[in-house]
Amino acid sequence: MPLPSVTSIIHRITGIALFFGAVFMVYALGLSLESEAGFQETMTMFEEGFFARLIAWGLLSALAYHSVVGVKHLFMDAGYFEELESAMFASKAVLIIAGVLILLAGIWIW
Repeated sequence: MPLPSVTSIIHRITGIALFFGAVFMVYALGLSLESEAGFQETMTMFEEGFFARLIAWGLLSALAYHSVVGVKHLFMDAGYFEELESAMFASKAVLIIAGVLILLAGIWIW
């Protein structure tokens, strides 16, 4: 499968992950806004909870990748990166940029 199609498929998968991951983030937001005790519970969940941090990192990673590929798709809608050679270059650039953003998100979360 060509690299541009792989990046497009992963773009769709990250969109689905963001949709379902938003449930966790809305729960955390609601809990933090309930009361001071709820806020402290949310803070503890993100400071000490491995799975909460993992989910947050996964969502930030999905958001970074989805956003970078979304910008590439906007360029494609404008008529750029439509030939195979330029599409391959753009896909490689997307993977590098998204990889750097994902690593930075991991450093920030952990």
